[in-house]
Amino acid sequence: MAKSNSKYENYKKDDSTNSNLNSIVTFSDITCAAFRIRNYILRTPCTSIHLSEKSNLQLFVKKEFIQVTGSFKERGACFALMSLSDSQKKKGIITASLGNHAQAISYHAGKFKIPSTVVMPVIAPLVKTEACRQYGATVIIKGNNMKETKAYAQKYAEENKLLYINGYDDPAVIVGQGTIGLEIIEDIPDVDVVVVPVGGGGLIAGVSLAMKTLNKNIKIIGVETERCPSFSKALEQGKPVTVECDNTLADGLAVPQVGENSYKIAASLIDKMIVLKEEWISLAILRLLEQEKSVVEGAGAAGLAAVLAGHLNEFVGKKIVIILCGGNIDSNILGRCIERSLVVDGRMLKFSVKLSDRPGGVSEMCKILANLGASIKNIDHERAWLTSEVFHVVVTVTCETRNHKHVEIIKNELKKKYKFVIFTEIPELKL
Repeated sequence: MAKSNSKYENYKKDDSTNSNLNSIVTFSDITCAAFRIRNYILRTPCTSIHLSEKSNLQLFVKKEFIQVTGSFKERGACFALMSLSDSQKKKGIITASLGNHAQAISYHAGKFKIPSTVVMPVIAPLVKTEACRQYGATVIIKGNNMKETKAYAQKYAEENKLLYINGYDDPAVIVGQGTIGLEIIEDIPDVDVVVVPVGGGGLIAGVSLAMKTLNKNIKIIGVETERCPSFSKALEQGKPVTVECDNTLADGLAVPQVGENSYKIAASLIDKMIVLKEEWISLAILRLLEQEKSVVEGAGAAGLAAVLAGHLNEFVGKKIVIILCGGNIDSNILGRCIERSLVVDGRMLKFSVKLSDRPGGVSEMCKILANLGASIKNIDHERAWLTSEVFHVVVTVTCETRNHKHVEIIKNELKKKYKFVIFTEIPELKL
């Protein structure tokens, strides 16, 4: 294993920042990292996608979700571990993470035979906590959110004399993430726009530094969820601030305060920040699954969600690279996400209708749906609560539809036929 890179050593002892930051994290650091980690991480493909044809944009995706642990975090984790001194490697390290950084640290620490402890909040997906255990790390579940989890991990590190590695603000981590930018330019030399999901800011800091150094005209677009817009708030305030984070499909972006180092590097390099509704992220997951045959988590799909929501329409005709940063989505969450996305996409309809409870009442309604090309998925009857309607029944129906236009046709026909029909409302995200 490579010897310690002393350049980062003083910056691994706490989360303090340095006023002369640009002399600590530089473009040459990123090129050095790319060489050093090349045998330990995958050089992921950057390819065009079918969705380009429908969006009038030249879209490419950087497939970081195919890394061994399922996310870009391997780059920063690998380089940070390689940069440790021999004594630090022997004592071991600790980190706090919702999952992807924890997995990356666990995996590469195991490869390098470095003892590792990862502290994860109770909301961390089970698929990620179990993966860390399988990679050989000591897993501690502590804290209701990342703020509590990080505080516990730092205290634990101090008490047990372990090195704490920040998953998005450690300079070596930022440098490692920047290697993605080098690969993008190698594959798409004339790239115009790069769309980067933003959580703690380490990814966008490294990528923007690498790419803006090579071509200052490249546009860097950051994307985050409305449930935790920490970088947008930091830009508004001119410094990192703590925001309240709600539960989000993009759990990898749920960092309540962006890193000090990440903010200082990226703030002046970002051209635009986009804050997304959750429904767009869910729909992007479905699009990638169906049209690109790619299983991507919420954070990973955020970039495409920005395209679907129309936030990048100003770049028609330009070459746009979207970083699909992770693919570690819980199977149960994926199932719910698909169903909700089908609803938003106009491919599922739910309604309640009052019918005659005599023979043929339900059959007639089913024939109407069949003639309109809708397929019934589920049907429920309600009789007991209709005290004044002895000869009627309320039926709640869920059916498969083709698109929003098809839904409107079905609604109109049912309204003509029945006096009492109520349709379940859905978010207005028509494309």
